[in-house]
Amino acid sequence: MNRLILSLIFGLITITPAMAQQKITQTAGRQQLGDFAPEFAHLNDDILFGEVWSRNDLLSLRDRSLVTITSLISQGITDTSLTYHLQEARKNGITRTEISEILTHIAFYAGWPKAWAAFRLAKEVWNEDIKGNDAKANFERAMIFPIGEPNTAYAKYFTGNSYLAQISSEQIPFANVTFEPGCRNNWHIHRAEKGGGQMLVGVAGRGWYQEEGKDPVEILPGTVINIPANVKHWHGAARDSWFAHLAFAVPGEETENIWLEPVSDDEYNKLP
Repeated sequence: MNRLILSLIFGLITITPAMAQQKITQTAGRQQLGDFAPEFAHLNDDILFGEVWSRNDLLSLRDRSLVTITSLISQGITDTSLTYHLQEARKNGITRTEISEILTHIAFYAGWPKAWAAFRLAKEVWNEDIKGNDAKANFERAMIFPIGEPNTAYAKYFTGNSYLAQISSEQIPFANVTFEPGCRNNWHIHRAEKGGGQMLVGVAGRGWYQEEGKDPVEILPGTVINIPANVKHWHGAARDSWFAHLAFAVPGEETENIWLEPVSDDEYNKLP
């Protein structure tokens, strides 16, 4: 049976959370197609789910969710069937931070536009975890990456409150940094003997980047900022907007972050 056809029916299926070797019982195939295509209904209900998805001793439901999501996105299937499997992945223990990293990884192999479409659906699914209606909660709902925890370790290098969520610590480590309105980091330098520097990618809201002696550059979702090593600069939120960017550490030799003086109110208030 064509796996693409089988995957299209996934959105009609309800999976009961299962422990190892617990058989999954579902009847969506017979309910939807029993009279029209009884053999397909049998394959869907009894084989695909009754046997394959029920082999929890070989692969967990979490692992099967990962495989299914990757397969659907790779084929460009980003309809209700993907939404359903994203919902099941969340039930099967995949966190907001993990799905962000999973989709980022898939993007490099399946294609950037496919990942963008999947991110849109995943954001809606994992937004159900966010509580409250204050400005911070509403901003977090606007992006797929988590805000994370208060950035207390680096608070002395920031004016205002910021939040940090480590998205990946492997290959090229990167984090999501969120700034409340008016928050910015101090002037600083990413020192390196060779290579090094940093790359920023705007995620949500509106912010600014400025190198010493140059005009400020506005950062919006999708804006990419390449920061050379050994260049004095700062970045942060606009006065009237929450702001988040991904921060990628560029590999180099003899690297070190050198934190300098704060961006003064006079400097900051000159921004458009």
